[in-house]
Amino acid sequence: MDTTGLPTSVPVIRTIAMPADTNPAGDIFGGWLMAQMDLAAGNVAARIARGRCATIAVDQMTFVSPVFVGDEVSFYSEIVKRGRTSIRIRIEAWRRPREGDEMQRVTEATFTFVAIDEDRKPRPLPAD
Repeated sequence: MDTTGLPTSVPVIRTIAMPADTNPAGDIFGGWLMAQMDLAAGNVAARIARGRCATIAVDQMTFVSPVFVGDEVSFYSEIVKRGRTSIRIRIEAWRRPREGDEMQRVTEATFTFVAIDEDRKPRPLPAD
């Protein structure tokens, strides 16, 4: 991030919030947003681990602004910590109205993944 608070990296994934992703009030369901964040973090973890990873924890999520149908939602990542078998990845979600340019931060969370083998047992991460 730069000093303006806007992301400066390329998003891990970018998607459009659709009507099927809404809660009963008509706004985008927080569970959908969390699932998208897990997909983004999982993509990063799999690349680092060069293989399968399992989500084992998600640290605090606070929703600071809503997402609306039609918004473009982008997910940015930052590696927080790399252990012997685990990776902690911070994901920020940002929204951009369909017909606008102004981006607004929606939420963030830190996801912890463990690299696993074919028997679903922890395995060491490959060397950098």
